[in-house]
Amino acid sequence: MQQPEIGRSTATFVPEETLVAVIEMSLSTWLVAGLVPGVDRRPLKKLSPDENDLLLLLDGWRCEAIAAGRTITRVVVAYESGRDGFWLARWLRTRGIEAQVIHASSVAVSRDRRRAKTDRLDTTLLMRVLLGWLRGEAGHCSMVAVPGIDEEDAKRPTRERENLVAERTRIVNRMKATFARLGIRNVNPALRKTAERLDKLRTPEGGMIPANTLAELRRDTARLRMVEEQIAEIERERMDRIAQAAPQRSRADGMLRMLSRVVGVGVETADLLVQEILLRDLRDRRAVARYAGLTGSPDESGARRRERGLSRAGNARVRKAMVQLAWRFLVFQKESALVKWYRERTADGRGRTRMALIVALARKLLIALWRMVKTGEVPQGALVRPDPAAA
Repeated sequence: MQQPEIGRSTATFVPEETLVAVIEMSLSTWLVAGLVPGVDRRPLKKLSPDENDLLLLLDGWRCEAIAAGRTITRVVVAYESGRDGFWLARWLRTRGIEAQVIHASSVAVSRDRRRAKTDRLDTTLLMRVLLGWLRGEAGHCSMVAVPGIDEEDAKRPTRERENLVAERTRIVNRMKATFARLGIRNVNPALRKTAERLDKLRTPEGGMIPANTLAELRRDTARLRMVEEQIAEIERERMDRIAQAAPQRSRADGMLRMLSRVVGVGVETADLLVQEILLRDLRDRRAVARYAGLTGSPDESGARRRERGLSRAGNARVRKAMVQLAWRFLVFQKESALVKWYRERTADGRGRTRMALIVALARKLLIALWRMVKTGEVPQGALVRPDPAAA
């Protein structure tokens, strides 16, 4: 994915030739505010959530500007990132309209304890930050890089598997709680033979599992088997996709194969990192760490200097995967330079030191893997399996 300049616009902004509009989107309506050259009023229109109605509204505002003696050479439309995703931005761009998606958390709002919050005020705020961005001034807002529909679709298997794994954990925990409520111990609901043992299980009083509870456990068991089959199906389709090596996915699959050769990095982790961060054209190592939310959040005021921990402003999936991978690296890559760096600084054995430095290790490891897929430079001292394609 091509990463544009998201903090400010690099294109020349000519207000007299640019029609600007912002959209405050909700489930039932869209509130569109415009800035039309040659028109003194600030038009505001409520629409049903329909892209064709929006296009007709923009065409009408363009005609008003032309009637006022202005020549419109550029139309800019922006809205906040959220539930509606990126489909509207892609749809507008195919029709010659410059569509931008504003990063919702990048817009500064009033810190009043009870600030007014209406759709009309939101459109005013969005218009103000968008105009500052168009002028090329940094700090007003950041724009989200709009992915293609194929890029969005490529992330779905990993995210669906994540949801299914969480669902599997919930079902297992619920069944464990049911067994504990009945006083039944030493039963692992995750085992397939548990379904066959339900009729034979006995409570401490010597009785069978009550009928309604037994029926509930059977439904939970069936649900658990279905979730496990869907997880296996996703993993099987991923391996088939890698084996086929489709030309349109050769770059992503090449990165995935390279990462999975590193001992301790599984196919699932490699696929997540490739789709969520490594395919993005990030500027440098600092941008990589920021995108993952693995940077600090200093709190400095006067003589006070303290660190509030992780910013957590980036991709939570990448951050979680990297912290887990950092712990695995300590087990599988004991001779690597990164693990030795961690061991030297945690020699005192204090738990707080280890917990703080595991995040630093995760950040360094992410940057090392980013360099690996970009330049082929293997992390120093890391164990790497031989490339099957070279055999």
